[in-house]
Amino acid sequence: MKKFILRCIVLMSVLLVSGCASFGKGIAEAVLEKTATQDVRVCQVWGKPFSGIQASLQTTEGETKVLMVHGVGDHLEGYSTAFVEKLAKVLNLNVRERFNKTILLTSPRDQQKKLGSLRISRLMNKARTQELLFYELTWSEITRDEKALLAFDNSGESSFRRTEVNNMMKLFANDTGPDPVIYLGNSRKDILMAFAQSFCWMTKGDWEQLPDSGRHACIVEEDTSPEQIINDNYVMVSHSLGSRIVIDGLQYIAAFFTTNDGEIKKQLKKSQNVINALREKHIPIFMLSNQLPILQLGRELPEHSGQKAQFCEPHGEHYASRLVSKTSIIAFSDPNDILSYTIPPQFARKYLDSRLCAEVTNININIAEIIDVFGIGKIANPLKAHIGYDTDDRVVALIARGIGNHNTAPIIKQRCEWTELVD
Repeated sequence: MKKFILRCIVLMSVLLVSGCASFGKGIAEAVLEKTATQDVRVCQVWGKPFSGIQASLQTTEGETKVLMVHGVGDHLEGYSTAFVEKLAKVLNLNVRERFNKTILLTSPRDQQKKLGSLRISRLMNKARTQELLFYELTWSEITRDEKALLAFDNSGESSFRRTEVNNMMKLFANDTGPDPVIYLGNSRKDILMAFAQSFCWMTKGDWEQLPDSGRHACIVEEDTSPEQIINDNYVMVSHSLGSRIVIDGLQYIAAFFTTNDGEIKKQLKKSQNVINALREKHIPIFMLSNQLPILQLGRELPEHSGQKAQFCEPHGEHYASRLVSKTSIIAFSDPNDILSYTIPPQFARKYLDSRLCAEVTNININIAEIIDVFGIGKIANPLKAHIGYDTDDRVVALIARGIGNHNTAPIIKQRCEWTELVD
């Protein structure tokens, strides 16, 4: 303990001294610059090869549709802009529709309900031969009123009593901490409905067929073409709690297909061709700062688990009851991100719904730079390690062009190690 305290004192002293003008640039700044020029951040991939978005853009039929689901913290429309711009650059989609479309989400059964918004962007290549529709789900509106309960703690009456750094940390905690708690309560059903509605809108035709604005409910049996689902390619990108929402949301949709509710069964009967088309789809899910293990704590097992062969093999007993043919889960985690986790094989078998036919690839990647401070110890900014995934060039390149295929980006070939896992 004394040794640890001594190290802290030395570190603080050096940082204070290095800030003096007499030190010129300062030792600390020099160390940071040296570390930045020698980028040795780890990128390790364990799993089967995956194609990324590029391969689906090269198909001649249908469209490529990407849905992004944010995690904890209050988000406003447009939060995905930096990611979309980076993705477009890697995919050479340098033409964009001038105006986005924004659908205010609601429930088909209660169209007064507010479920957040779905912002849709249209990206194309210069020749107009490739097109990507990007769907950004913002569900913060659902939890905002509940989080207002902590407004008193963010006010000047309380905040002035804290130091500047501690106040900044408390504001961050008050913004992000409540969301997982709220998700376990009554708001969970609304958040899952928002996801289901977003996914429903993804199945609805092309850009011209989507509403420009306004509050609308998506209904499966109305204007949903099985041929459209067969030809289109769906991709999902999620962050932190968003990954739990995506998995729960897909299970939520699957539960409708096996419901005993007579009215819902009657409605679904009209959509059987759509359901059958969905069961042939392969959906990649790119999970940034994956939190599935910690968010499984205290929860019941999924209705169907440990039965992948029965649901996903053509001769399996429940093959006709699967949701999709396969979900490829690509889980990104920075070991210095204290809120992210890899997905071990035993977790996937026990805690992922068998109807999703999940296949997992883990990516261990340093998002935040690791700095060796004068031999005292190595440090990395845990906040950057948690929120920096969607602007990291390697992450974007992996999502865009995958690994282990002819489209793999040069940065991935140079900077990432790949260990192929076989069954």
